[in-house]
Amino acid sequence: MRSELIFQTPYWFIIFCLLAGGAYAFLLYQPEASWSKKLNYALAALRGIVVAFICFLLLSPLVRRTESVIDKAKIVFAVDNSESVKGVGQPVLKQITEAAQELNAAGYEVSIQTFDKTAEGLNIDSIRFDQRKTDLSGLLQTVKSNFEGRNLTDVILLSDGIVNQGVAPTFNQFPFKVNTVAVGDTIPDLDIRIKDVVNNRVAYLGNDFPIRADIAANGLAGKSTTVSLKQGGRIIATQQVKIDRGTFFKSFDFTASSKQKGIQHYTIELGTVQGEASDRNNKRDVYIDIIDGRQKILLLALTPHPDVKALRSLIESNDNYELDVNILTASANPNADVAGNKPYDLIILHQIPNMLGLGNPMVRKFLDSKRPIFYILGNQSAVPLLNTLNRSLTVNVNQGQFDKVAARYNPLFQQINFNEESLKLLERLPPLSVPFGEYTVSPGTETILFQKVGTLNTSKPLLVLNTATEQKTAILAGEGIWQWRQEEFALTGKHELVDNLFQKIIQILSVRDDKRKFRIYPVRPEFEEGEEVIFQTEIYNDIYEPVYGQEVKLDITDEKGKSKQYAYTHTAENPRYNISGLAEGVYRFQATTTVKGISEKINGQFVVRKVDLELANTTADFGMLRELAAKTGGQFVQPASLTQLIQKLKTDREPDRLDSSEEMVELIHLKWLFFLILILLGAEWGLRKYHGGY
Repeated sequence: MRSELIFQTPYWFIIFCLLAGGAYAFLLYQPEASWSKKLNYALAALRGIVVAFICFLLLSPLVRRTESVIDKAKIVFAVDNSESVKGVGQPVLKQITEAAQELNAAGYEVSIQTFDKTAEGLNIDSIRFDQRKTDLSGLLQTVKSNFEGRNLTDVILLSDGIVNQGVAPTFNQFPFKVNTVAVGDTIPDLDIRIKDVVNNRVAYLGNDFPIRADIAANGLAGKSTTVSLKQGGRIIATQQVKIDRGTFFKSFDFTASSKQKGIQHYTIELGTVQGEASDRNNKRDVYIDIIDGRQKILLLALTPHPDVKALRSLIESNDNYELDVNILTASANPNADVAGNKPYDLIILHQIPNMLGLGNPMVRKFLDSKRPIFYILGNQSAVPLLNTLNRSLTVNVNQGQFDKVAARYNPLFQQINFNEESLKLLERLPPLSVPFGEYTVSPGTETILFQKVGTLNTSKPLLVLNTATEQKTAILAGEGIWQWRQEEFALTGKHELVDNLFQKIIQILSVRDDKRKFRIYPVRPEFEEGEEVIFQTEIYNDIYEPVYGQEVKLDITDEKGKSKQYAYTHTAENPRYNISGLAEGVYRFQATTTVKGISEKINGQFVVRKVDLELANTTADFGMLRELAAKTGGQFVQPASLTQLIQKLKTDREPDRLDSSEEMVELIHLKWLFFLILILLGAEWGLRKYHGGY
């Protein structure tokens, strides 16, 4: 380290500091003292030095510190410790150990990196080729991050070149040379395997859903087998697989259905073929979550109307909705409770309540049930009655008078986003027929669309939404949306804007609010075998503030019915609970706790999935390793030539790097100067007191 004093003022200002110190000492020690002249001169010198030094510090001089460190050249051995390298990579580890020792002796700093850890030093006996997926790009990016800004010159990558996760490393840029040591066999094994399975993660109860199996084979031309779809050991469907060429690939489509809710476990299985290298890749597990999650909607209308057909079309175009339509004038008993006890998530009332009185008694029942309601007004609507039934919008109408208005979107409404082109299109749609009168929006109600009369923008609401109260409500104050859909289709060839608008409103209204005080759920629906399963826990009081300290009991049951019990205390420091050691399969859990003396219970499911990506392809890819080495300026070698690579690295050793860091600090900030001044002043004071001075 080298230090240098830098002045922010002219050098000759030091003279004033010395004069100030000398003058102070002369004035203080000028009278005749009771001690000797030598001591008087010594005390005056001490005081003069201290005062001069303090004045010097007031000039704010700087100290520049320069520190230089030698950063030795570094080499990292990046080892692909995946399962596909096990048989061919294990014998090379001894060569890597010897190579690392040679490079270390030549002055390099050597370290080792695998997918799961960094091994310091030269001991690599702990490396096990047990990783079930290969992300070479991620491995090299880890090396890059760990040695950011350091003198890393070369990486020696031991791999078979097989990549089954992430992007190929040849697509990335690295600030070091990558020398590749290629192992494995580039000649495909005689094998048939399930290369991939394509399926939906979620399906609806009672619906058919597809499962596609991609089958690949090498060198088994002329042979045949079967591929089967199974559930719980029971064969659902079987198809014949005839291998008609040396390099074979074909997709096989299955159709399945389920009448049982929850995560269902299916298996795609290939029959063995004589001569294939391994049958470990002849089986693939599939997990599909069967849900009864459709939002149930009742569309109750006074009379047949084009708007009813338009609403039906846009609702049924979304598979998440299950719609029931009831036309009162076509019903034998129009005032009967059509909803009954059916758990509708949303009720759409078209021209109800109305002046004919049909269906009006049901509205009160809907309100009492706290179900979300979407009112759509029309020429037959009883607007005064509606004013008494809702807390969102009041319309003081002149009975029998209607107005034709276009729609203008409220940019302050943030729950739905439209681009500018869509907003322009919205104002070009045909006008709706709305009651003429004075409109009053209640507190907590948001306006989505304003009324636009001709070219005049008004503040009268056309479409409002209220989600602040216990019962969600929306009101469209006009009829004629069927014309909107027709006009949009004529202009754009699709119904995207209108359908998206009303589907979003329906979604906001029908979504079920989770008001449970006890919630526990896995942080992900699926985990990999060997990975910890993590549960997130949330417990609330009556005003939904988080509370802690409750004991939670957790029962986990596998597909065979075997249960395990766990218990833990929910704390603010760690609201998560981790479980390890679960094997592959579907698990159901039940969690219980007590909140203010009331027992709360939660049920759920999760999947532990076995990852066998390494079995999908066992043919080494030396071409990719050659390309990676050439792109980064490294060398491509095989284990027999590793010695020559090491010798080249020793001969053409990269120079060490000299890193310098510079720091500027004000001299007055150095703590040791304070203690030096304190010691000098203390010495002067002590001598004065000792010799009778004051």
